Amino acid sequence: MTAKEPKDAAIRNPTANAQEIKALSHPLRLRILRLCGLHELTNKQLADRLEQDPGTVLYHVRQLLATGFLEPADIRKGDSGALEKPYRSTGRSWNLRGALGKANSGGPLAPVEAFREELNNAGPDALASLSRFVLHLSEEDLKDVVGRIHQVLSDYTDSDKQRADQPAYGGIFVLHRSSD
Repeated sequence: MTAKEPKDAAIRNPTANAQEIKALSHPLRLRILRLCGLHELTNKQLADRLEQDPGTVLYHVRQLLATGFLEPADIRKGDSGALEKPYRSTGRSWNLRGALGKANSGGPLAPVEAFREELNNAGPDALASLSRFVLHLSEEDLKDVVGRIHQVLSDYTDSDKQRADQPAYGGIFVLHRSSD
């Protein structure tokens, strides 16, 4: 039986437009999205966690705000009593199918680079699972495998708020054609 994407998959994960592709083609922006998906963070908090200059982070935050991947959260008082302007991920999903070759900057490898940086920061004990494999697949098999994996991931991401009290795990699914 072949797994099919749900009929509303295009609505939940629309194909990214050129501006969105550009916004998602930098590893630092992807790391900002991940952090702001877990916590509402200010520009300074992001810069500290990412070990980046606040001006650099603000530039990338603005790119994500302009494309709707980030939004301002409610202004709050910080520990020192000063007002803080945090940001949060909108939780928007996107689909880069057919658009990967059009990305600039970090291009299609930006998510892989962002993931590598996150793994390095988390340390070797953070790795929960690793699978390395080679598969021989027809076009139909390829669509089936990708569809089935995306469905499992969607099932978990769609219900993630129900498990917000549990530890957070990051991951990435990449399938590439071998150069051999």
